[in-house]
Amino acid sequence: MKNIHIIDDTLDAMADLVIENGLIQRIDILDGTPDPSQPVYLPAFTDLHAHFRDPGLTYKEDVESGSRAAVRGGYTAVNLMPNTLPVVSSVEQARDVEDRIAQLDLIQANQVVSMTLNEHGQDCSHLRSIPAGSIPFVSDDGKGVNRDDVMEEIFNICKEKDFLIMAHEEDARYSPQDLRMAENAMTFRDLQLCEKAGGSIHFCHVSTIEAITAIAEAKAKGLRVSCEVCPHHIFFNAEQANYYRVAPPFRNDADIAALIKGMQDGTVDAISTDHAPHTPEDKANGANGISGIETAFSLCYTKLVRGGFLTINQLVKLMSTTPSAMMRVAKGSFKVGMRADFVKVDLTTPYVIRSEEFASRGKNTPFEGQQVYGRVLETIKAGKTVYKA
Repeated sequence: MKNIHIIDDTLDAMADLVIENGLIQRIDILDGTPDPSQPVYLPAFTDLHAHFRDPGLTYKEDVESGSRAAVRGGYTAVNLMPNTLPVVSSVEQARDVEDRIAQLDLIQANQVVSMTLNEHGQDCSHLRSIPAGSIPFVSDDGKGVNRDDVMEEIFNICKEKDFLIMAHEEDARYSPQDLRMAENAMTFRDLQLCEKAGGSIHFCHVSTIEAITAIAEAKAKGLRVSCEVCPHHIFFNAEQANYYRVAPPFRNDADIAALIKGMQDGTVDAISTDHAPHTPEDKANGANGISGIETAFSLCYTKLVRGGFLTINQLVKLMSTTPSAMMRVAKGSFKVGMRADFVKVDLTTPYVIRSEEFASRGKNTPFEGQQVYGRVLETIKAGKTVYKA
């Protein structure tokens, strides 16, 4: 690759790249100033939090449509939540999903295993049979674990086996009346359990000022906590989104400002999509979720970089460098030995989001007709083009 403009978490330069066997073998930084009107190459994105609905709910999405949606959005690695049908509660089930995705040769996927059996919130004994270090994450995403004793046992097992807990923070006792209290109460409890039991926890789709403040305080105390935010929670407030149904819900401007501050000061570790495709019928019947993997970069670049809140380098760190490291994938920056996973983007030409163009089976989005910047032109995995606009 000759005379291309590359940007990662630290670089912004013209360069020649030598790629062999799917890896970056050499990087020659060139003299000269990049032309801002020309497309740029970024490390391809990694999504720590997505739903492909496979097995069992493939009328919403399957591994092929989800993979094609991912590369259309610039992603070459995804971390899939286990709330399928049946729930993925074993390594064998996880490997089946991963193998079927690998056969498509579009993306790399990790299938998360549920942290309670079948996500019933009552029994985590299945985790004891999983070999230590054999999986990176466990999660009951879509549900919070309401029983304190079960959640404490999960912390103890995961500390012993080096599994990272990915927590959907929603106390079901409060959900019918107050979704803010539901998120905050469980966030506070899990921070206390983390301090008591040790181990580590990753907070999914943080959305409130109270939760992000508590996480920042926990980090300052030295607790092993990390967190993610979602593009939709920073782009629109509840009124702008017309109260579109997501879990957790769209919040207010003060919450958005707190999430952005968290990205600026390092409290937030990653931007994840929570890609949640649904049929029109399911959305009409009240299903929560956004088909978000194809619009994530454009929403974030438009709001955060063009809006003056982050540099492009900071955005790359949140969408690629750090989540790649957390998912244990050797990609996410322009370094010799890294996998040659890149995304070519147009940062200067606006375009309009049209859900009919989505590769995902889920066309559910509150961003229909929204003008944004940052169209993905090409996605490259291990030196091979897997998507081209």
